[in-house]
Amino acid sequence: MEFIIITGLSGAGKSVAMRNMEDIGYYCVDNIPPTLLPTFYDLCEKSSDEHLKKVAVVTDVRAGDVFDDLFEALDDLRSSNKKYKILFLDARDDVLLRRFKETRRKHPLYDVSKGSTEKAVILERSLLMQVKARADYVIDTSLLSGSQLRERISALFLGNAALGMTVTCLSFGFKYGIPSEADLVFDVRCLPNPFYIPELKRHTGLEACVFDYVMSFEQSKGYAERMISLVDYSLPLYLSEGKSQLVIAVGCTGGKHRSVTLTRVLYKHILDSRQRVIVHHRDIAKD
Repeated sequence: MEFIIITGLSGAGKSVAMRNMEDIGYYCVDNIPPTLLPTFYDLCEKSSDEHLKKVAVVTDVRAGDVFDDLFEALDDLRSSNKKYKILFLDARDDVLLRRFKETRRKHPLYDVSKGSTEKAVILERSLLMQVKARADYVIDTSLLSGSQLRERISALFLGNAALGMTVTCLSFGFKYGIPSEADLVFDVRCLPNPFYIPELKRHTGLEACVFDYVMSFEQSKGYAERMISLVDYSLPLYLSEGKSQLVIAVGCTGGKHRSVTLTRVLYKHILDSRQRVIVHHRDIAKD
């Protein structure tokens, strides 16, 4: 049985994640109290209903004081050898505040924080710090659209989430910020930039004209070779550590040309080595 526990910061996209999990075949339950997790797990495990063999549950601070019992529930599941994965949704404070303002929603900790959404966000982050540290998958939705988040969720869980480690190759633009979920970050701003070639400026690393231009330079070939060498050395170490997800981020200035090209090179290499890998170009559509 696959049992995914979705949690994270209010406003970070848990509802979108749950709806997408449902779309790809998971039986989903929202806002379940942590103390009920072991009981619900047992019910699903013993059920003959095939719909309960892939389950995703959302638990968060809406459960009130009961949320303090989450660690006890997780330890109970683990001591009983019941396998589960934790998906944690995160976002920057300023993004969360903007989302609450735009939707006019009330933060679950608004009253506890004496009517301050800003203090509520800070309090919730402190409460969830240890949960995030124990998460198997972390997705920062600060710069993701709803469709991009759905793509990330689908790529992670359309296969069997219980099988080994998933490597995510992620291109990004430094001008938009380094992905907070990245485990390894490669800076390719030192490579020749197609942005300054008029006929290439409006194209991206997904197109042959840009890809071929970037990889025509010895600097790019040398960088790719050394990047792949480090990743090949690191992957077995992360696997032996028991990681479920490894995010390798490759960044250039705008996230359209060099980072996309080198991410494609890395993705193909990892795919050819038969490691479970997905690719995502975070900033390719931004101006």
